[in-house]
Amino acid sequence: MKYNDQMKNRVKRVEGQVKALIRMMEEEKDCKDLVAQMSAARNALDRTIGLVVSTNLEQCVREQINKGEDTEEMIQEAVNLLVKSR
Repeated sequence: MKYNDQMKNRVKRVEGQVKALIRMMEEEKDCKDLVAQMSAARNALDRTIGLVVSTNLEQCVREQINKGEDTEEMIQEAVNLLVKSR
């Protein structure tokens, strides 16, 4: 699978959020602020997982349909990936 710039930029954004977390810890910021930032990073990563899985699924399903093959197993695999990610 090719990972597009949108996906890479989302991961870079999460990377920035994690670096901010470390900085906040070093600056001994309030626990509530730290947890809020952690939650934001987790949510951003969750959304990125959804984007990667859905993009991959779309590409694979198109290929399977073009080959005249069944897509049910592939769809179930994508659903399992999303379930495992939570």
